[in-house]
Amino acid sequence: MHIVALGLNHQTAPVATRERLAFKAEELPEVLQRLKDEAQLSEALILSTCNRVELYGICNSLESCHERLIKFLADFHQIEIADFADNLYFHTDSDAIHHGFRVASSLDSMVVGEPQILGQFKDAFAIASAEASTGLILNRFMHRSFFIAKEVRTQTKIASNAVSVSFAAVELAKKIFGDLNDMKVMLIGAGEMCELAARHFINQGVEQVLVTNRTLSRAQQLADEFSGIALPFDIFRGHLDQVDIILSSTGAPDFIIGPDEMAKALKKRRNRPMFLIDIAVPRDIDPKVNELDNIYLFDVDDLQDVVTENLDQRRNEAKHAEELVSREVEKFEQWLASLSVTPTIKQLREQVLQIGNQELNKTLAGFSDLSPKDEQRLKAMVNAISNKFLHHPINYLKVKNDNGDTMPATTIREIFKLDEEDKKINS
Repeated sequence: MHIVALGLNHQTAPVATRERLAFKAEELPEVLQRLKDEAQLSEALILSTCNRVELYGICNSLESCHERLIKFLADFHQIEIADFADNLYFHTDSDAIHHGFRVASSLDSMVVGEPQILGQFKDAFAIASAEASTGLILNRFMHRSFFIAKEVRTQTKIASNAVSVSFAAVELAKKIFGDLNDMKVMLIGAGEMCELAARHFINQGVEQVLVTNRTLSRAQQLADEFSGIALPFDIFRGHLDQVDIILSSTGAPDFIIGPDEMAKALKKRRNRPMFLIDIAVPRDIDPKVNELDNIYLFDVDDLQDVVTENLDQRRNEAKHAEELVSREVEKFEQWLASLSVTPTIKQLREQVLQIGNQELNKTLAGFSDLSPKDEQRLKAMVNAISNKFLHHPINYLKVKNDNGDTMPATTIREIFKLDEEDKKINS
């Protein structure tokens, strides 16, 4: 019985390869059964995202398991094995457990600490579980994966601090203003970066969004998305004093905002602070604006510095997270090992009890005047003797097994010949 994981991800394969091997969510119910049949797995789960495709399974023997999984991918997607074989990784047993826990905890993600992968893992498990494709081991494996992912997020700061330029802007704004609930934001330009930053600001509760763009219809379109107000580009400077945060990204060849416009806006605002984010290249806002009191101007390099620092902090937190994962792997391995000793204990109990009952029946055959009550007392005595006889050996097996020592269980099976299917107990 082995846990296996075969797959490829953003680190091992380009997107062109990943998309050729991806699975659609709607086809997974049928695919899972085919995977179990063709790869000879007793349990199976498929995780397919934009950054990774991974097959998890339980196989009785590792012999040819690797080859069967690769062949399944090639056959299903009708791709030559040579086209993707070098991009694959294959983990077994402890390494597979460790890999799965790291994936769920976002330690293997493109952006360490991102939350999406845990939800994707849960969705993959929900589909596999609904199709009865998972069983005792993968069910436990998934639940422990979710548990350690939660532990990592609550016991470390791996998910804190912005790691995108757009969210870094929001984080800096919160440091300047604290609560953003009553803030007003102006977007100058209606590109993707402005839109993404606007979504982050909206999520933080800003009161109003004003949008201006050289193409008014595009400004109106974006403003409608946020229940905001669209401004013609030639009049936006007259509204600078009405907002607390300005985010600009127009692609204009020269500065579109200078110190004179901002000085006038500050005067109208009675010098209340303003936060300006210039993510345009070339820059939209004259750097001299930053010389004004109560103006906080950050350009794209400043934001990137924040992102880099935050990424470094996440990497440091990842070291602690890796320790948590390693400890959970050890616990899971102990649980797996307990599965191997449990049948031994069960068979040992049955064999000793069977011998005791056989001897008791032979003895009872020589008595004709024993009452049913006396017979029950003798049977209870045989059960008690069997339990007492096995008490210390079974505890010894459990302790050794918990410490990773499976040799005593193997020895017991050999001594008592528990692996002989046609074993007969002779008188």
